Amino acid sequence: MIKLNDIINHESNKPKIGFWKCWSISVGVMIGSGVFLLPSVLAPFGSISFLGWIVTGSAAILISLILGRLSSRTNRSGGFYVYTQDAFGDLPGFLIAWGYWLAIVFSITAISTAFVGYLGVIIPQIGSSSLIQAITASALIWLFAAINIHSINSGAKTQLITVILKLTPLIIIILLGFNSGTVNNIPSFNPQDKSIFGAIATTALLTMWAFIGLEAGTVAAADIINPKKTIPKAILAGTITVTFVYILATASVMMLVPIEILQHSEAPFLDAAKSMGRFGSILIASGVLISTAGSVNGNILLSGQMPMALALDSLAPKILAKKNRGGSPSVSIIFSCIVSTFLLILNYQDGLIEAFIFLISMSTLCTLLPYAISAMAEIKESKKYSNLWVFLSLLAIIYICMAIFGSGVKVLIWGLVLILAGLPLYYLNKKFI
Repeated sequence: MIKLNDIINHESNKPKIGFWKCWSISVGVMIGSGVFLLPSVLAPFGSISFLGWIVTGSAAILISLILGRLSSRTNRSGGFYVYTQDAFGDLPGFLIAWGYWLAIVFSITAISTAFVGYLGVIIPQIGSSSLIQAITASALIWLFAAINIHSINSGAKTQLITVILKLTPLIIIILLGFNSGTVNNIPSFNPQDKSIFGAIATTALLTMWAFIGLEAGTVAAADIINPKKTIPKAILAGTITVTFVYILATASVMMLVPIEILQHSEAPFLDAAKSMGRFGSILIASGVLISTAGSVNGNILLSGQMPMALALDSLAPKILAKKNRGGSPSVSIIFSCIVSTFLLILNYQDGLIEAFIFLISMSTLCTLLPYAISAMAEIKESKKYSNLWVFLSLLAIIYICMAIFGSGVKVLIWGLVLILAGLPLYYLNKKFI
């Protein structure tokens, strides 16, 4: 059946996103605020945490390869939704799209609160009031909403610029660590004397959160130049880039900051940059702000794609499929940002930062489930001709299931409830659209 999503006949809809912009979308969404705290989180586990990074990085690369294979079979926008719908039908596709859209909305809200939290360190007046925090976070959301509404290319260009800027301080810390740091600061292999398997599994689960977003480059397929070739290369390159940056940055911070300080540090990269004086502090603080802002931009860019893909297939109101002259799904972006702002308003009275962990956990779960379903879709396709890809997809599913259950019972239950909440919406769409 020919879907409206496959038909692109307007000048504004011509693909404008090439390899580097596609690469930057994945890298920019992956590198948010989490990496700037991970060295402290991992320090108590010792240098065995590097094995956790390697396991997680390998799993992330495997997932990117699977998503690359799936993306090479279609030109349609929607990423997880398209892969699930093609393999299992409209209802599973809709629920995965609904869940992933929720993940994006949660991410926009959570990361904007993280941005405000870091900004409050520099401008204390912002941190003095939850209302001011909420207003500032809302302003950030609508700033990047305006950029992405202007055109799909504006959002992609902004993403490329922020990625370059956020990588700069990380690379400087890496160079500083390997030049001025000492391996004597690196913690012992397994200071907690846990089982080797248990320690690696724990650190692997902790580091998994840092790779959420690797799929981002697949979502806007219809706007990507030669998507069947560009997307697989871009998301694989993006995942490899991030893996090396994460491992090297963690090693550098550990070499620069003694373990007794690092394991209690709330700002490990700032501690690592102390030898650079005030310049180092400003550099890292700016890097964190740019990193979180770039992640907000990337998620807003994605936020319009999923509702648009559903609307083009008559699974959501058709107005959500509307594109402006810049090729941007402006109505879908506005709708998504309204929901994100509403979440901010709901939570500001209790303090925005308090909601951050829960929102991020929900976002992560609502992304991990589509990873698993996409791997199942690859199994369904590859079982006809490739036992190797069936095996690799099964490995990915095992790892993803570990990460899902590692998120905790509360998050798991709430995540499933929210995803299943899409059921009445699906049947309402079927009845009235």
